Amino acid sequence: MACPVASKQPVEPAPIQQLVQDSELQSHSHLPASTTLALQIQHNLQYQHAWTDVRVHSHSPVTNEPLVRPLLSGLPPKRLYVHPDEQIDLLKEAQRQRTAAKQAGGKSDTLDVKAQPEREWVLPARLVEKWTLHRLSDIFDAITTVPPESATPNVEDSAANPWRTTKRVVLATADTDSTVVFYIVHDGVVKPRQN
Repeated sequence: MACPVASKQPVEPAPIQQLVQDSELQSHSHLPASTTLALQIQHNLQYQHAWTDVRVHSHSPVTNEPLVRPLLSGLPPKRLYVHPDEQIDLLKEAQRQRTAAKQAGGKSDTLDVKAQPEREWVLPARLVEKWTLHRLSDIFDAITTVPPESATPNVEDSAANPWRTTKRVVLATADTDSTVVFYIVHDGVVKPRQN
């Protein structure tokens, strides 16, 4: 008696495979290592850390020249960095709101500090890479203070945070086991945070 042949159902690609397939560089026979790393970090940000609107940038928004390596931009679910002076203003505003709520007969024992998330630049890197001030300077020279909201170069968010005056990137460092560690790197000297 003949055995019926089982028909294979098509398998949906994994999200990382979909990112690679959707990449604008898919026409090449293989993806360069830096682009593959950027797609890996993009996948990590979207599916592990709930970032939204994560985009790969291959050209500088300042000069429209090709970047040394692909960068990402996206919106984290909550603010990653609060300038120390802004932190003080946010605490004062939260205290005013708490006082007003108590005077209105409400019960409020906690400070409700609200710092809206901001778009961030992300620099994908491997743990084995050696970063110098010169290499970081090349990255900072090629980016704007805030990543562009639109695909049009030289357009920054009109409602940008007035406290955000220094360029920064989130250095996303991936290890060989796909672990990713994030560091905030500022361009130049930055006032230390208040604790």
